[in-house]
Amino acid sequence: MIVYNDTVILDDTVEQEWLDWMKNVHIPLVMSTGYFSSYRLLTIVDSPNDGITYCVQFNADTIEQFQEYYSKHLFKHQDLHQAQFNERFVLFNTLMKTVD
Repeated sequence: MIVYNDTVILDDTVEQEWLDWMKNVHIPLVMSTGYFSSYRLLTIVDSPNDGITYCVQFNADTIEQFQEYYSKHLFKHQDLHQAQFNERFVLFNTLMKTVD
């Protein structure tokens, strides 16, 4: 399984707005592409960063599914996130593969 992980460090003042937007807009939008079979939304309990840190993980069955998402949707979705929360977050992403 391929895990696409976004780690987001938020300004304290935007946490609830961001959570609502993620749950009601962003995650449904990503899942509607059909490239991911499931997702998880997590908070980092012991983050060394200032602000509040969340991870959103999307699971794809194959690397090809992720690559299709990447080429067709990723940058468009990142632009929407940027427009909604401009300069109130730091984001980095990681692509991982589960080990059997």
